[in-house]
Amino acid sequence: MRIDVNAFLGAYPHRRVPATSPDGLLRAMARAGIDEAWVSHLPRLYYGLDPTGPDMRVLAAACGAANLPLMMAVRLEDARQRHPNDHAGELPAAAVRALVRSDEDVRLVITHADRAFIEEVHFGSTPAEAARLWWDVSWIWGAPEDHLETLLGTIGVERFLFGTGQPLRIPEASVAKLDLLELAPAQRAAIDADNARGGVRR
Repeated sequence: MRIDVNAFLGAYPHRRVPATSPDGLLRAMARAGIDEAWVSHLPRLYYGLDPTGPDMRVLAAACGAANLPLMMAVRLEDARQRHPNDHAGELPAAAVRALVRSDEDVRLVITHADRAFIEEVHFGSTPAEAARLWWDVSWIWGAPEDHLETLLGTIGVERFLFGTGQPLRIPEASVAKLDLLELAPAQRAAIDADNARGGVRR
């Protein structure tokens, strides 16, 4: 079983992106051995809300009260690839820490975060706060840099989720970086699906 917690449908506002239809997504999922995907609507990601402002805090609290995780992306593209009309800033690490501290029921799934971002948030949080944070693997370097292996060892396998960022990123890349690690079957199953079905969907 493999769950992609970070997939998109719909036209990208700034350039043509292939495979953004439901059929295109399903074909890519089949190719990468993905059984289920949590899907966001790509054109709706540009609200321009202050990530620590009152509107976002109300949204985070409402998600917590409804026992739903709130998903936030650090970025969607490398800054060098961004269209001149894309003025959305990257999500700051301080905003993630502020939101998870704003309400004890808030649970956050953070996508497109790199090792430095994850370490800044995780090690700047209390154990109780860190236990309500999950990270997808889509933006973390695998071999030979071994950023993902390092994070799994220092932060814990239970905090990570399989995510691809498709169709903005190639889904097979997330599969490959996990294939290259020497993970026990239970560890791989945790990242592929069990963490998403258990801790996040409590």
